[in-house]
Amino acid sequence: MKTLDNLVIANKANLQNLTSYFTGFSFDFGALSSKIDDLVIFPGFCDVHVHFREPGFFYKESIETGSKSASRGGYTAVCTMPNLNPVPDSVENLQIQTDLIKSSAVINVYPYGSITVGQKGETLADMDGMKDSAIAFSDDGRGVQSDEMMEKAMLKAKSLGKMIVAHCEVNALLKGGYIHDGEYAELHGHKGICSASEFEQIARDLKLVEKTGCAYHVCHISAKESVELIRRAKAKGLDVTCETAPHYLVMDDSDLKEDGKFKMNPPLRSKEDRLALIEGIKDGTIDMIATDHAPHSKEEKSKGLSGSAFGIVGLETAFAVCYTKLVKTGVITLEKLIDLLAINPRKRFNIPLGKDFSVWDLNQSFTVNPEEFLSKGRATPFENEMLFGVNLMTVVDGKIIYEK
Repeated sequence: MKTLDNLVIANKANLQNLTSYFTGFSFDFGALSSKIDDLVIFPGFCDVHVHFREPGFFYKESIETGSKSASRGGYTAVCTMPNLNPVPDSVENLQIQTDLIKSSAVINVYPYGSITVGQKGETLADMDGMKDSAIAFSDDGRGVQSDEMMEKAMLKAKSLGKMIVAHCEVNALLKGGYIHDGEYAELHGHKGICSASEFEQIARDLKLVEKTGCAYHVCHISAKESVELIRRAKAKGLDVTCETAPHYLVMDDSDLKEDGKFKMNPPLRSKEDRLALIEGIKDGTIDMIATDHAPHSKEEKSKGLSGSAFGIVGLETAFAVCYTKLVKTGVITLEKLIDLLAINPRKRFNIPLGKDFSVWDLNQSFTVNPEEFLSKGRATPFENEMLFGVNLMTVVDGKIIYEK
């Protein structure tokens, strides 16, 4: 096991915090002690964009299965999106979810409150009432179409010291599309989703951020234009961050197959978009990697690209995908990856590390088998791929909550 001085950390600024955290903290690694020199400890990963589907859609995922899936992937904290039933748009509705979290989550789970009532984009949710329980406010799954409504939401969030976390999508530009409006769609007769549906709403929101001074975070960016818009906004000094997901960094629409496990929203875009995203994580324009873990039933994902539900699972493969395809290939350093997965999300969302870490064997490989997932979801575009990096143990608040 690496000593504290050799722990994989994001940067030297975090060394003192991690040293302080581990000082005087002993932990019995049990059977792992025999291979101590081959392992590495990472601070607990933090995913600010997951769907645990409860309340309302227990058949897709539950807080229990979702949090166990996260623990297997090395995650000790996640933020759950509000496209639920009931939508957490009031204190009462949010309480239903927080009660479930207290009773069944094995990691730290921080729920979002919705921006609008029922996520319909028409009336502001009870943001005042939810401010103490919601990590931030989002209508994820739907873009807020009204400029006036988004401005009101930003002003309210700013007054509460909360962040707006935006799914950016212009409904009028979707036109029934379900994969990227690119070469694959043209060759195979599919309806495409244009990149403008994403970046035009980001551009709108960034103008409102400049006007209101609201703290703002963009979900799952996928287009090169989105990267450039956010880069310029940061250069202006706006309080803006963003995320992308592992699949957008390592796949593009040339990798598509006629299978629902390749369908997500936003879609896999072009090679040029993927390369722009990589440059974005290299130069700091993109602050973090989130999975957008979005489980569905087998039936819902069995209807091909056109008929399947949007969404794939990712918590149990995220680190291995990024480590294998980005770190081992020399695209980014391991320290940078930990920054993107663990450090930056916590900083931006003010989520403490606690006594949380995971223990990994980076030399061990495995073949992705969705039937072995702890998540109820099985749809992953990485099925049957060989990846490196196996999590042997996840610890939350000093307690083992996952062990291989």
